[in-house]
Amino acid sequence: MSTMSRRAFVRNTAMVAAGLTGLERSAHAAEFTLKLGNDLPVTHPMNVRLQEAVAKILEESKGRLEVRVFPNNQLGGDTDMLSQVRSGAIEVLSMSGNILSTLAKPMALYGVAFAFSDYSKVWAAVDGELGAYLRGVVSKLGLHALDKVWDNGFRQITTSTKAIAGPDDLKGFKIRVPVSPMWTSLFKSLGASPTAINFSEAYSALQTHIVDGQENALMLIEIAKLYEVQKYCAITNHMWDGFFFLVNGGVWSKLPADLQQILSKNLDGAALKERDDLAKLAQTVEEKLKSHGMVFNRVDPAPFRAALSRSGYYKQWKETYGPEAWGLLEKYAGPLA
Repeated sequence: MSTMSRRAFVRNTAMVAAGLTGLERSAHAAEFTLKLGNDLPVTHPMNVRLQEAVAKILEESKGRLEVRVFPNNQLGGDTDMLSQVRSGAIEVLSMSGNILSTLAKPMALYGVAFAFSDYSKVWAAVDGELGAYLRGVVSKLGLHALDKVWDNGFRQITTSTKAIAGPDDLKGFKIRVPVSPMWTSLFKSLGASPTAINFSEAYSALQTHIVDGQENALMLIEIAKLYEVQKYCAITNHMWDGFFFLVNGGVWSKLPADLQQILSKNLDGAALKERDDLAKLAQTVEEKLKSHGMVFNRVDPAPFRAALSRSGYYKQWKETYGPEAWGLLEKYAGPLA
C-alpha cells in the first residue's frame, strides 16, 4: 500500500482545485464514458486519488474507457445522485452504506453506534465476510459494488453552543445528520433532536442555526470549513463510515471483461491509498482545527453505549437486521449490548 506525503497531497490537491474535476477530453472519443459523482469537496483525498485512478484507467484501456469525476455534489445531493445511479443518469457513484440503507436497511450494518473501536476491526470487517454480505445486498438494488470500501473516518460531534461531554448533553440538542435511518435512530436514542439534511446543505443549516451541531470525520470538518460555524468538537468516535463505489448494474454488464478489470483494479487500488492518506493526515488535522479556534474534548464511550442499551437501540437494530447479519457484525466488532 503506497502512502502520500503531506507535500504530495498539497501538490495534488492544488492540481484538483485548479479545475481538474474531470478528465481532459481525449483526442478521440472513448468507447465508454462514465460519469462518477460524489459529495466530497474537490480537495478531499478521495478526489485527489480519483484523479490519479481515472488517468490510469484511460491509459491502461488505451483510451477506450474514460471516467469523468464530478465532486462536491455537482450532480446533486446524496439522495438525488443515488436515484440517478439507479436510473443510469450517473454511471458510477461513491455512497455511504448508511445512506444506501434508505433503500436496503442492511447497508447501515457497519454504522451501528460504537461497534468498532479501531481501524483494525473496521478493515477486517469490510474487507472480509461483512463486506461480502453487504455487496450482495447492493446487487439486489440493481447496482454493482466494487470490492474496496473507501474511508470516511470515525465520526465526531461538533457544536456551536456547548461542549458534549456525556449523553445528557445531547438531550434536546438540534443536530444535523445525513439522510439515513441509522443516524436518526442513534441520536433520537440519545435524546437529541436530529434533522436529516444532505451534506450539500449542512453548512448553511449550521450557519442559520436550523441546527446547532453536526457529526462528521475530522478531515471533512476541516476541508468543508465547518469550523467557521462550529466552536466545540467532542471526540466520540461514535460511528465509522465509509464509501462504497457503485456502478449501475446495466452499465457494468455492458462493459467488456477487460474494462471491468481495469476499472476495478484502479479504483480499488486508489481506495487503499486513500485509506492510508486519511490515516496519515488525521495526525495533523486536529491541530489545524484547533488553530482555527475549535475547542476539543474526549469522551468516555461507556456512558453513551449504556444509554443506547437502556433505550433499546441495540435491541431494535438486532431485530431489524436478523441473527445472520448481526452475527457477522459481532464477529468483527465483538458483543454489542
